[in-house]
Amino acid sequence: MGVFGSITPVITLGSISKRWAVPGWRMGWLATCDPNGILKKTNIVQCIKSYLEVSCDPATITQGALPHIIEKTNKEFFSNIVDMLRQMAEICYDAVTKIPCIYCPTKPEASMFVMVKLDVSQLQGISDDVDFCIKLAREESVILMPGKVLGIPGWLRIAFAVSPHLLEDGLRRIQSFCQRHSKHQ
Repeated sequence: MGVFGSITPVITLGSISKRWAVPGWRMGWLATCDPNGILKKTNIVQCIKSYLEVSCDPATITQGALPHIIEKTNKEFFSNIVDMLRQMAEICYDAVTKIPCIYCPTKPEASMFVMVKLDVSQLQGISDDVDFCIKLAREESVILMPGKVLGIPGWLRIAFAVSPHLLEDGLRRIQSFCQRHSKHQ
């Protein structure tokens, strides 16, 4: 995006949790390129800075590790992460397509999770996505995020930034849960 920096303001976001595949670290950065001062004149930079006070700071150990992580990570690491996430996306997508009450509209790309549509009409004793997630956690010890908490009820978020055997085990448990609760047993 820096190519456009000479003609338009550019805001670039970065994050350790995404780029280094450490979800939960919640540390990121923002860089602006504003050659004509448009972001400053419109108070956009000041608005962004005001949001820095919204959440608590990252853990001290994370802050201390960040410079070393950024400076010492080799390029091979990033290609390995991309390959691993591609493999996990394939495993997740293939397994989800075999579960009748869950529909995945698109195969995930460049992500650590997938959003899937839940059809509760095919399930007994499940009222909605929140109920599905609560019962799944109790019965199978698998945690998914209900879409309702993201503002899209009737959907589920399945994270796949785990090792292949853990992902496959979790997806088998989801399938088993859905089969047990299926109206068409």
